Amino acid sequence: MTKPRNDFDPKAYNPEFDYRFLAPTHWGTWVGLTLGLPLSLLPHKVRTSIARFIASKISKKRKGPVQKARINLELCFPDKTPIERETILEECLVTAGSFLLGFPAISLRSKKWLEKNSVFYGLEHLEKLQTNGQNAILLVPHSWAIDIPAILLASRGLPVSAMANSQKNPLTDWLMHKQRVQYGGRVYDRSGGIKPFIKSVKDGYLGYYLPDQDHGPEQSVFVDFFATEKATLPGLGKLAKVSRAKIVPLFASYNTVTGKYEIDIRAPLEELSGNEKVDARAMNQVVEQFVTSKPEQYMWILKLLKTRRNGIDPYLGY
Repeated sequence: MTKPRNDFDPKAYNPEFDYRFLAPTHWGTWVGLTLGLPLSLLPHKVRTSIARFIASKISKKRKGPVQKARINLELCFPDKTPIERETILEECLVTAGSFLLGFPAISLRSKKWLEKNSVFYGLEHLEKLQTNGQNAILLVPHSWAIDIPAILLASRGLPVSAMANSQKNPLTDWLMHKQRVQYGGRVYDRSGGIKPFIKSVKDGYLGYYLPDQDHGPEQSVFVDFFATEKATLPGLGKLAKVSRAKIVPLFASYNTVTGKYEIDIRAPLEELSGNEKVDARAMNQVVEQFVTSKPEQYMWILKLLKTRRNGIDPYLGY
């Protein structure tokens, strides 16, 4: 009999249920959850139709996340016409809505359902590393379905170790964490530093590294990103060396036509140079390669380009 794996780590982020979550302050979240659970069980075509209707309305907004996405698209794709960029924006919102409406089903349904509704491409790249006893860090851009590979791999006995920022709403934070680690794995709060993450990778966990977050000028280098440049975290080569791990690009998509989660795994990156800017550019190229073919899957609503070389925040006022 196989001994159960113990994923608990006192250094990991392990939020627990608090009876204060039942206070009136959180009733809105509970109501939203109560309404959202039945929606997640609807056929994917119905959810996509609902999402498309909502997207057609909110895509016209000129403030908030929609405008941030519009700014990102304009900076990254200046050669596209405004109509082309607006089409990407609306399809991005449709994808987001379809995925989010069905997201609670990941916890409501079984492992068998998750397997049936997921498609892996390039899994052999990861299996080869596993067979050879080689550590791996997955390089995972911010697509809408970004949480799915970690949950799916853990359900297959391949637990993931990730770093994340806690949510402002403690109830939402607890719920999201419970879902992320429902089949195992570890999540570390970024405030605790990167050492526990590295140790988990050395212990055999699949590292889950997000390459496209903006951590400000002090922690970043400026390198090309599509048609603009981006404040990008350096040190990917050093991280791979210290963790004794291969860097494996991975992209998660939600197919609004089939209703399936698609996970695209590419061959490990060649040996990184150790030059911060060169390696940071290689990281951005991974994002570009995935997103160019599926721009609607990317979280364009994020403040991807907040830190600029000239110090001017492009989202100011929105």
